[in-house]
Amino acid sequence: MELRHLRYFCVVAEELNLTCAAERLHMSQPPLSRQIKQLEKEVGADLFERGSRGLRLTPTGQFFRQHAIQILEKVDVTLEATRRMARSKRVMFGIGFVPSVFYGQLPLLVRDLRQKDNVELSLAELTTVQQIQALKAGRIDMGFGRLRIDDPDVAQEVLFDEPLMAALPTGHPLEGTTPTLAQLARYPLVLFPAKPRPSMADMVLGLFRRQGLKVEVAQEANELQTALSLVHSEIGISLVPEQVKRVQRDGISYVYLADRSLTIPVICSRRRGEPPSPVMQAANAILEVLVENRRSGRYP
Repeated sequence: MELRHLRYFCVVAEELNLTCAAERLHMSQPPLSRQIKQLEKEVGADLFERGSRGLRLTPTGQFFRQHAIQILEKVDVTLEATRRMARSKRVMFGIGFVPSVFYGQLPLLVRDLRQKDNVELSLAELTTVQQIQALKAGRIDMGFGRLRIDDPDVAQEVLFDEPLMAALPTGHPLEGTTPTLAQLARYPLVLFPAKPRPSMADMVLGLFRRQGLKVEVAQEANELQTALSLVHSEIGISLVPEQVKRVQRDGISYVYLADRSLTIPVICSRRRGEPPSPVMQAANAILEVLVENRRSGRYP
């Protein structure tokens, strides 16, 4: 299947008339009809109903059209961004991140890199496992996650460890306290992300398991914001990194744990052995200052 087949199909689906569609595409009708039939054969389903009153999309055709439009729009956006980058001679630099690190230092790194005239910045919300895959495939250049993953092609650097906090619904019995894990284990738990695994959810479960504590998992959520909404709904409590306390949500309180040694790392991943480009060197320099500010308590 080629992009032209999708473009032909979308025009025919819009016109529902082969003659009119052929005129818009500046081609004759017979070749266009053959292309559509070839597309249907490759898809393995009829995309159009052909009757005396013309064409009509089948349910399969309606589904295919929605996705074909999205694909073509994505291609057009990518082409335009590529042309724009070529004209401006900007260098593409991709950053992957897990949502819970975006409430601390990372926005400042993004802000400073965006101010550089020669950098076209691309951001992608990815789990740590997905970041490793994206780094190896060249889709991103730097990733910020939580998990230590052993991969010979990727170098990981622990930037700092941050305390875990408990996110509680307002009015919870533990609000205003510094609870132990044993106290938290008495309440249903909301975990995130649900998938893909391994993830922070497994790290949290491991903390309880190592202390011989059993927990009831009330719900698993894929997104941090969803997990916080579940806490607000009193579905359960959740353990979150300290940075998340910056998310001011009505109906949610954050409390530190009694054991301050219960922390979770912020890990930067890069391709191993790759000489740093000028943009990477600039990113590393900005990151070094931000991390020092975080370690010394001078972070905004």
